[in-house]
Amino acid sequence: MPARQDAVRAGLGVGLAVGVSGLAFGAAAVTAGLSVAQACALSLFAFTGASQFALAGVVAGGGALVPGVAGALLLGARNGLYGLRLAALLPARFRAFTAHGVIDETSAVAFAHPGEARAGFFATFASLYVTWNLTTFLAAAGASAVGDPAVFGLDAVGPATFLALLWPRLKESAEDRKVALAGAAVALAATPFLPPGVPVLLAAAGALVVLVR
Repeated sequence: MPARQDAVRAGLGVGLAVGVSGLAFGAAAVTAGLSVAQACALSLFAFTGASQFALAGVVAGGGALVPGVAGALLLGARNGLYGLRLAALLPARFRAFTAHGVIDETSAVAFAHPGEARAGFFATFASLYVTWNLTTFLAAAGASAVGDPAVFGLDAVGPATFLALLWPRLKESAEDRKVALAGAAVALAATPFLPPGVPVLLAAAGALVVLVR
């Protein structure tokens, strides 16, 4: 019981702390030109912060939907790798529902509490999903009520939060920093020549190749 309580407490803490970032996504999505319903739909059905911010960034830059979605999918591909490890720790029943919650935070808590991986995973999933979607709606509705959200600097919220999500990874190893710098170099070099969204897609594809290797 103490181990399960620790896992649940960790899951709730992580879920509530990270879920507040939905405020940033909701504001960034509406500033990028998405409607409140579109922003909420992304949080409900995509539910992976980095991919959501990437898609909103492409839309904000005037990019087409296809490269934006493709880049978001590439960024979310890492969740499939988490799923390979979590398959042995989580129940086989309702696997499609469980798979929707396989993201960085739920995986981290599950791996940190191998004896109570299920409790940690579902506590994180539930608290983060509810908080993320609630804050997305509140921020999107608030930003939509403003005539020009960019006047308040809300257009900078998305990139800043995206960097904040990536920062803990950059501190983990020198290899992660090299991958990030290489991806940034590819995106910057391609930006003057390619439509919005495609440079991010190229950078994400290169990072994914290194990750798989």
